[in-house]
Amino acid sequence: MKSRPLAAFQLKIKMILKGMLSLDTPIEKLAFVGPRNAPRLKKLGIKNIRHLLWHFPFRYEDFGQTVKIVDVRQKGEMVSITGTVTDIKNTTAWKRRMAITDAIIEDETDTIHAVWFNQPYLEKTLSPGTRVSLSGKVALDKRGFYLSNPLYEKIGEDELAHTGRLVPIFPETEGISSKYLRLLVRRTLKQIGPLADPLPKKIIKKYGFPELRTALDAIHFPKSWPEMDPARQRFAFEEILLFQLRALRDRRQLQSLKAPKIEFNKDLVSDFVRRLQFELTNDQRLATYEILKDLEKNYPMNRLLNGDVGSGKTVVALIAAVEVAAVDYQVVFMAPTEILAKQHFDTIRKCLSNKSIRVGLLTGSDARQYPSDEITKEKITKKLMRQKIARGEIDIIIGTHAVIQKDVTFKHLGLVIIDEQHRFGVEQRMKLIKSQGPVPHLLSMTATPIPRTLALTIYGDLDVSLLKEKPKGRQEIVTRVIPHTKREAAYKFVGEQVRAGRQVFVICPRIAAPAPEGGEHLPKRAGNFNTDKPLSQSRLIWSEVKAVTDEFEKLSKKIFPQLRVAMLHGKMKPKEKDKVMSDFKNKHYDLIVSTSVIEVGVDVPNASVMMIESAERFGLAQLHQFRGRVGRGEHQSYCLLFTTDSGRASYRLRALEKINNGFELAETDLKIRGPGEFTGIKQSGLPDLAMASLSDLELIKKARLEAKLLLKEDPTLKKYPTLLARLSQMQRLVHFE
Repeated sequence: MKSRPLAAFQLKIKMILKGMLSLDTPIEKLAFVGPRNAPRLKKLGIKNIRHLLWHFPFRYEDFGQTVKIVDVRQKGEMVSITGTVTDIKNTTAWKRRMAITDAIIEDETDTIHAVWFNQPYLEKTLSPGTRVSLSGKVALDKRGFYLSNPLYEKIGEDELAHTGRLVPIFPETEGISSKYLRLLVRRTLKQIGPLADPLPKKIIKKYGFPELRTALDAIHFPKSWPEMDPARQRFAFEEILLFQLRALRDRRQLQSLKAPKIEFNKDLVSDFVRRLQFELTNDQRLATYEILKDLEKNYPMNRLLNGDVGSGKTVVALIAAVEVAAVDYQVVFMAPTEILAKQHFDTIRKCLSNKSIRVGLLTGSDARQYPSDEITKEKITKKLMRQKIARGEIDIIIGTHAVIQKDVTFKHLGLVIIDEQHRFGVEQRMKLIKSQGPVPHLLSMTATPIPRTLALTIYGDLDVSLLKEKPKGRQEIVTRVIPHTKREAAYKFVGEQVRAGRQVFVICPRIAAPAPEGGEHLPKRAGNFNTDKPLSQSRLIWSEVKAVTDEFEKLSKKIFPQLRVAMLHGKMKPKEKDKVMSDFKNKHYDLIVSTSVIEVGVDVPNASVMMIESAERFGLAQLHQFRGRVGRGEHQSYCLLFTTDSGRASYRLRALEKINNGFELAETDLKIRGPGEFTGIKQSGLPDLAMASLSDLELIKKARLEAKLLLKEDPTLKKYPTLLARLSQMQRLVHFE
């Protein structure tokens, strides 16, 4: 009996000899690709045949109802017809500088005109006598009904691809249209050799899924909706199954490692909590208990602390850090920015009444220690801080990426806490457990509330603790969409808040206005390149989006000349940013104009107003994060949403007005934007179809069950080599960061 690898190799050789394509065939090898289109296809992530065939349609135009020409009688209707071209000619509309192609199509019942714009080559392509299929919108002029700019194709031996059926519409890019992709996919499906199905036959049979080859034909060129739906379900299930397998295997691998076993010290924790200046919420108590029980295990904790804005994640993490530090293990507390790292350092220092726990700060530009000793003050050199960490003289190390550099070593690392974990790549996290001996426990934190359906899939290898409650005394933030006509009134209100002693954040989507020639790059377009607006109009609208430098000039000189206004953005040096934020926090400024650098974690209790310019440019989750920068003190706080389009407030912004709970808002955001955009994993390598299915809880449950059963039967998946190969490929492609 031949081994599976040998059989697969021999099959590949046979396919090459027969001129068949394999899934690994580079896209350049296809006819009709060429040197111009290959780079364009690669922009869509299409590098080989597998990528092309798994580049699924995101919607379909239903042109399935073919009618006789005599029955075309309703303006605006979408119809499909078949007939023969009896006449065709080009004319020019000189005022509009446009070529117009006018054809007469005839069937056995009547004739109708078809009109195309700026496609003069059609006069030769669709010469008289050509049998055609047309699909498009019915228009009406003085001559009667006609088809305006319809899709067309010649009727021949091949089955219709662009008209008279369910027509697939693919994600596109400049120079690569859905029509081109339909032709390319259809040719490839005809030339592709036998395909090994990664889904085990028993799963296909159990859920009634179509076989791989059948599913590929059905998802790209379905003959009907009932044929297409099972194919989409099958591929979505397959992709989510791969994620579940990866998550479960990662969990099993983690549980085979050794970690320091930290006994739950009830007296220590109770004493620490009693000394806090505030009372823990029930959610904080439960999350703390879950984390402390995880630390008692002899394999590494891998937990996500998912909390709403202002729900008090830091103090929960600190309780765990204190318990670990008390038994002479070190703790690393990583933050994505220097501002946030320094804020954590200040917060933790205030919460620690036990001065026997030594805290250090290490960032790219700064190093500090608490408490200071007789030899060195609080501020020390980074070199000395690294030496102290290596000798085990610092118990809790707070820092940015600086703590994962090659020259930073730990004596006994017991716990790693990562704030805003999506800001750090997997490789960056792994650098922290590079030391020999026991693997440290890992606690990840995020302030982006994630619905359970998403957490179950994306963070399937993590245990999840939720913080939904706000600390006592927190008032709900009043949120309002401000139309253009109310801008002056809003400025007046802001002035009143400052005169009452409060401070104000102003957020803009970008740093500076574009150069006159359009020097600043346009934002990338997701999905289809085609939009409802021409490029020139898109550029015009982008030029209207508020910029920090312009708003700083306007607010400081025209609107609020009597106020102290500061500016903050990502191109400033770290020391400059720290100085501005420190001065703002210490009330040296009344108003700060900033980009999204203040999105996460910045704590200024005296700030009571968050003004967001061009609010429609931000996602709901990000807007909720901005809003969470105020309402942290005793004062009633407000979030004012200004839009670039003065006549319209989007559904997203209206939702923000009504909903203050982050988890409820997350569900709304999920429905509006879809899981990929919501989680920020649009570029992660996870296929669009899987992302679109992450809100299907039943499908996720089925995939998770089958993943568990497969691994229980065969932990190495050696019985399922095709599935194992797909899993290995997926692990190379997909990266949640």
